[in-house]
Amino acid sequence: MLSFIHGHWSDILSRAIDHAWLAGLPLLLGLAISLPLGWLARRASWLRVILVGGSSLLYTIPSLALFVLMPIVVKTTITDPVNVIIAMTIYTVALLVRTVADALGAVSDETRQAAIAMGYTPIRRFFGVELPLAVPVISAGLRVAAVSNVAIVSVAALLGIRQLGFYLTDGYQLNYWAEVWTGIVACLVLALIFDVLIQAITRVITPWQRAVAS
Repeated sequence: MLSFIHGHWSDILSRAIDHAWLAGLPLLLGLAISLPLGWLARRASWLRVILVGGSSLLYTIPSLALFVLMPIVVKTTITDPVNVIIAMTIYTVALLVRTVADALGAVSDETRQAAIAMGYTPIRRFFGVELPLAVPVISAGLRVAAVSNVAIVSVAALLGIRQLGFYLTDGYQLNYWAEVWTGIVACLVLALIFDVLIQAITRVITPWQRAVAS
């Protein structure tokens, strides 16, 4: 495996960047979509049933089927990376809507009432009080979504989308296990990088967590 990596390191790095883009951009888009949906789900029980239940159903769609369906829906070619980005955004939303709703629901009523007494408007209360306190729980869900995205994106290699999954499919077809293991290890390393990065960002934007821990 080391000899394969040594001979193909530039291609591995290039595919890792492509893979990170296909897994990372949907993570940001999915989070941006999930925040308002999770907020709405927390506001009304009937909306929670629809939004959380509906988003959970999205995650049951097989990834390969969704990748194949995307070109029909958005009128792209089968090898267009946009298909993967849209599909992975859907999967990210499916994972994060419940997480955001639960995280916001975990903020105590006393804290909300104190913010209201201080004159916070609903929007200011959300961004200034509720969301910051919900960040650690949302971060945990984001870490799960990140690892899931890295894994699922690999499936797109079956459609010819350029990323690390190529080493899994090509190595298996050639019965070249050094290439297969390179793909597996590269995906694991990328998932670990995402995980560490999310934890680091969480620590930076929640300094009070460090103070409590110390």
